[in-house]
Amino acid sequence: MAQLYYKYGTMNSGKSFEIIKVAHNYEEQGKQVLIFTPAVDTRGGTETVGSRVGMTRQAIPVDERTDMFELVRQRGQEERVYCVLVDEAQFLTKEHVLQLTRIVDDLGIPVMAFGLKNDFQNNLFEGSYNLLVYADKIEEVKTICWYCDRKATMVIRYKDGVPISEGDQIQIGGNEDYKPVCRKCYQAAFKPRT
Repeated sequence: MAQLYYKYGTMNSGKSFEIIKVAHNYEEQGKQVLIFTPAVDTRGGTETVGSRVGMTRQAIPVDERTDMFELVRQRGQEERVYCVLVDEAQFLTKEHVLQLTRIVDDLGIPVMAFGLKNDFQNNLFEGSYNLLVYADKIEEVKTICWYCDRKATMVIRYKDGVPISEGDQIQIGGNEDYKPVCRKCYQAAFKPRT
């Protein structure tokens, strides 16, 4: 039975690498997968999923007008789709998440969505919130804190090397802009220095 999976983790937890690995495993068996990525994330190009370990895959860009259900349904008429993979799923809208539920429920195709849970202010993204509500299975992809050996559960945004707590929720960036951290190191970053 097909299910909607939401696999979340902080930056540097290997989410994009996992997508590339899952796609390879399906395709090695001759099973077609479709990979989606939000158009807002242009770090590796608008039609690419890229991992920090250097591996990349072609992907279908998703913007506010994209109907993922219809794209999967149409592709399935040409060749069977065995799995749908979504990178940076925190950037999806509620409507996109509902489309993913229809891919699972109406087309019988498993969907694995990967993304951040919370932003640098520890607020849920729209896509994350709705995936936590609608997913059949939720799993944390773990990584360690940038500054200690605890599990990272949050992220700090930096500007010119200084932690910041104000700004737009969405600002695309990499290790120069964000660091995965544990709660203790997150709180310590914003304590006044005495």
